[in-house]
Amino acid sequence: MITKLALLATGCALALTAQAQAQELPARVKDAGKVTIANQPNYPPMEYKDPATNELKGLDIDLAMALAKQLGVTVAWADIGFEQMVSSLATGRVDLIHSGMSDLPKRRDNLDFVDYMKSGAQFYTTEANKDLYKSPIDFCGKTVGMSRRTSFPDEAAKWSAKNCEGAGKPALVVVGTEGSADARTQLKQGRLDGAVQGSETLPYLVALETGSYQVVGEPFTAVFQGMGFAKKDTELRDAYAGALKALMASGEYKTIFAKYGLEGAMLDGIMINGEAVK
Repeated sequence: MITKLALLATGCALALTAQAQAQELPARVKDAGKVTIANQPNYPPMEYKDPATNELKGLDIDLAMALAKQLGVTVAWADIGFEQMVSSLATGRVDLIHSGMSDLPKRRDNLDFVDYMKSGAQFYTTEANKDLYKSPIDFCGKTVGMSRRTSFPDEAAKWSAKNCEGAGKPALVVVGTEGSADARTQLKQGRLDGAVQGSETLPYLVALETGSYQVVGEPFTAVFQGMGFAKKDTELRDAYAGALKALMASGEYKTIFAKYGLEGAMLDGIMINGEAVK
């Protein structure tokens, strides 16, 4: 009986929390009963479309749906190119961005981030070239591709300045590609010696295409990924922070990350713009 009462009390508390968060939503969101989220589904396992059903899937998708449910709203997805996401948010076309976006200081001029996971840039190559590139330093002087829409080209150049040029070795030749899929295609074609992707995606990629790729070394950056909100939209930002805190407390946050084998990318608490908050 005590256990049942305790469970009932917990359920009531969560319901009250959800109601309180719904009250904190901006009037436009409450009136619409939905949030419009910018997402480009080309970054598995974070976001992608099932080729058989065309259904959106991925960690970001599952987390976004759980957060919306916690807030008592539905989700309308807006498939928007990564480079247009910030402008779409500024013009009100979308309410937030949830699409594998890194919380970088330079982006905070226009956005506030509710961080939800750890990430990092990591080198990889083809399985056929694994003996040529056993450590990241082996890529010095070699051609390495990565999505030009991300922070990876700048981060790779900084890594090269310290670890290649700084050690008297030739610089990394950074090639900005049209996306991570384009980098993989060029890598398979032999036009690239290596590539860079987020560390959260590589285990999925290696498992999906068995015998195709080899991860090289550890991530050479450490960043947070976050949901992006307009600077003026603090009400929605804080409502999402509260909803994420509730998912962490209930265990649903961990369940979602475990589904994709990314427990190591979880955060211990709520962070806004890289800073811990209560």
